[in-house]
Amino acid sequence: MQVAALLVPLLFLAVFIFAAARRVKVYDSFATGAAGALPLLKNLFPYIAAVLVLTELFEASGLSAALQRALSPAFAALGVPPEIAPLVLVKPFSGSGATALLADLCARFGADSYIARCACAVYAAGDTVFYLSAVWYAGAPRPLRPVAASCAANLIAAVLACLLCQVL
Repeated sequence: MQVAALLVPLLFLAVFIFAAARRVKVYDSFATGAAGALPLLKNLFPYIAAVLVLTELFEASGLSAALQRALSPAFAALGVPPEIAPLVLVKPFSGSGATALLADLCARFGADSYIARCACAVYAAGDTVFYLSAVWYAGAPRPLRPVAASCAANLIAAVLACLLCQVL
């Protein structure tokens, strides 16, 4: 653990020494890079804000719970336990919400249970599609295709993760 705690400071020190050897003005380069990030942040902020608001509305409206109940039989047919259906549906929208669901599943069923192992594999296999899409595809002419492909990949990853947990 001691080495891991020193890794980041040593990495920064190595970068500064390398830059000094090449006679790079480190602080000026950092300030220039930070100044270039501000216009990007200005362009991304509306998309990120919209995704966060829509995610909260999806949860607060009850639509998320209704969708979970409706899709649980389909998930069960695909080999995904109905107990982790909420995790499969929340993960593309909210990383923190998915973390809370994962912690709840591990507490309810035990960390060594099939449900918890499957939930951990599903959690690790997917990503927060809509948040990442807001960042990567902001201003893209047709963001629907990559978002749909990402959602399909999340679903396939969840099914395969549960299959692997059954086999192992």
